[in-house]
This record gives sequence, C-alpha cells and structure tokens, in this order.
Amino acid sequence: MAKSVKASKKVDTKELFEALRLLESEKGIPQDVLANRITNAIVTAVKKDFGGRDVITCKIDFEKEKFILFARKLVVEEVTDVYTEILLEEAVTYSKRATVGDFVEIPINSRICGRIIAQNAKQIIRQGISDAEKGQTLAEFQDKNREIVSAKVMGIDARTGNATLLVGKSEVILPKTEQVEGETLNIGDMVKVYIVGVKEGEKGGPRVMISRSHPNLVKRLFEMEVPEIFDGTIVIKAISRQAGSRTKMAVWSENPDIDAVGSCIGPRGARVGNIVEELGGEKIDIVKYSEDPATFISEALSPAKVVGVEIISEEPKVCKVTVPDSQLSLAIGNKGQNARLAVKLTGWKIDIHPESGFYGE
Repeated sequence: MAKSVKASKKVDTKELFEALRLLESEKGIPQDVLANRITNAIVTAVKKDFGGRDVITCKIDFEKEKFILFARKLVVEEVTDVYTEILLEEAVTYSKRATVGDFVEIPINSRICGRIIAQNAKQIIRQGISDAEKGQTLAEFQDKNREIVSAKVMGIDARTGNATLLVGKSEVILPKTEQVEGETLNIGDMVKVYIVGVKEGEKGGPRVMISRSHPNLVKRLFEMEVPEIFDGTIVIKAISRQAGSRTKMAVWSENPDIDAVGSCIGPRGARVGNIVEELGGEKIDIVKYSEDPATFISEALSPAKVVGVEIISEEPKVCKVTVPDSQLSLAIGNKGQNARLAVKLTGWKIDIHPESGFYGE
C-alpha cells in the first residue's frame, strides 16, 4: 500500500484568523464550523490558478493559526500525468524516504499561495462564512420550532404594520396578520411569539414564521405555567382562539383525583391570570374535555348553561343544542363568538335553540 510522505510550507494569514476569532466571539460561530468551507474555497482557488487538475489539499491548524497547502502526487518511474504523478528523482527532493508507489505532498509556494488567497479566495471565504452563519441560524430555529421564544420589537413598518423582532441574534418579521388584534407593539417591547415553522430559504437565510395569534401560543404558555400540563398529568385536548378577544381550551386528566380545570386556573386564578396578562387581557375559558360528544358540547358553550344536546348526525357532525331563553345570547356570544369558538373546539356544527322555541328579537 502506498504511504503518504508529508512535506509542506505554511502560509501566514493572521488577519483571517483574527476575523474568525471575532466571528466566534461576536456571532457564536465556532471556528471549526468554518474550516471545511474555507479550505474548500482555498483549494478551488489554487486549483483554478494551477490549471484545475492538480490534487490540492488544504489543512488548517487553528492552534498555530496557519494554513498548510500542498499538491499530492504519486511517485512513478515514468510520468504519464504531470498533474498527479512525479518521478522518483524529483520526489526525493521533497522526502528522502520516498520510493515508487508512495505519495508525496509537495508544498505550494507561500508567496504564490498568499497571492491566490488574496486575489481569488476572499469572496468564496466570505460566502462560506455567510453560509455557515445561515446554517447555524437555521439549526437554532429548528431547535425552537413550535416553541415559544422571547423577542424584542426592533421596528414597525408604518405602511404594512409588520413588526421586525429580534429573536436571539436574528431579526424576524412578525406579519400584521399574525399579530393580536387590538394590540399595539412599540419599539423596545419584549413579547413572546410562537415559532410556527422554519424553512431553509433560497436566499437571505432561513425563513422563520412566527405568530402572536396562533392557538398554540396559548397552549405553550399553559405548558410553561402549569406543571401538571408540562409533565403530562393534564392534557390539553383541544384549543380554539380569536386572538386578542377570547380563547377556549379543553383539558383532561386520566387521574380522577386531579381537577384538570382547577389546576389550570390555579389558586385564586393565579395561573390563568398570568397568561391573561401576557396576552393583554384576552379572556380564556377552560372547560373539561369529555369523550361523550353531548357532554363536551355542553362544556364548550360555557359560560352558558345548556338544557340538552341532540345529536342530529355523526357524519357530518351536526347537533342541536337547547338553552334557557335567558342564556341564548350568552351561548351565541357577541357577534356569534362563543358559538363559533365552541364549534372549532369540538369539531361539531352546533345549532342553538332557546328552550321556549321562540328567539324573540
């Protein structure tokens, strides 16, 4: 088997390593993350300058802050390819131990190499650094996907209403459509947002979709506030939301000794109160989930009292609900909000009727 005999000269590039240290300290990108991209960039530039067929290798010694570049050639008795082969008599000038069948690593002139790096590799290196930053940013957001993060409001677009938020070290756009209706964001505010999704963008880094109006924002807030939800003792079975106005949430526990609703409300309403405050006063109805459709539908129309639920159809899911005349407007809610959220929560179409059969005005 051919053995590799190393002989190389080093290229002094202290300024580049200083830049790498700054990137690591200021942007948190480890130097070794960039090593592959930088060496590939240098190899590409050197090969281009040398004709493109040499077997060029570049190694980085971060400890000594040096690049080591060499062309690797096979020692032969007769050269058929000058780019990849070398005669024995020439090979021994690089390594006295070289024999036919060995590989020798021929150092690339440091002056030439420095010129190549300066003239050809800088742009590729910058692109490599940029790509590495984007890759790390993508990985960071993927770790936080479908979770809540804290963000600082950096700016508001006066024309579109879109807000620019600083999440960690990255700026992300919060569209007007994903903001809470009626909520005013001001520069410098700290807010919590839900990361809806993360995609690898073609240009400009990852595409991060964030929201203040997504129902899962409320779900994650309860997971953070209620230990029994976080550890799985209590399960959030369903949630529906009209952001800025009202949320309905159905909870359940297989432990009959656990009061799922009471645990979410907390002592003197402390737990739910903290979430209401975070959401700017948004009302939250917490109801008990049931496998029985009629029972669950009755709970979902809370705070209205239900007299009876008649299942009209299982597929599609349609039911008729009867409420006391005095509870009709409460069951329907302002502009139909209570009924609409109950429909989303249960998945049933709900036809609400007064007990008397007369709707009145």
